[in-house]
Amino acid sequence: AIAAGIVEGKKLGASALAAMTTRGFVELVRFGKAYGARIETMHGLSGLGDLTMCCSTPQSRNFSLGVALGEGKALDGILARRNSVAEGVYTASSVTELGRRLGVELPICSAVDAAINHGADIDASIANLLARPLKAEGPGI
Repeated sequence: AIAAGIVEGKKLGASALAAMTTRGFVELVRFGKAYGARIETMHGLSGLGDLTMCCSTPQSRNFSLGVALGEGKALDGILARRNSVAEGVYTASSVTELGRRLGVELPICSAVDAAINHGADIDASIANLLARPLKAEGPGI
């Protein structure tokens, strides 16, 4: 949702937002499968439904944080003005590390972690994600 918000904040358009959300879903399913989640669960309201909502509305704390980052605002300033927690800021590094341990490819999570926790340039991170080679994806992702 943070990555989707960044796309929105950068005004990259609806197609880029849909692509980021779809690729995020692929990562969610990959990660869930590595922990034994059922594909049916991931395709339901608690998986795809929640992801769709979190990646498309300003009421989502993570999405709105991403929008602000995409607009060029500093993370410290964004967090200082909030009364709520955008949990993705605190879980990005954990998810990325768990993915590494499990051998699960999580390029979007890794890019978000790099941007919010390691000072990576957001524009360069977007360019790296867009430069990734296309792969076939099927029902088992």
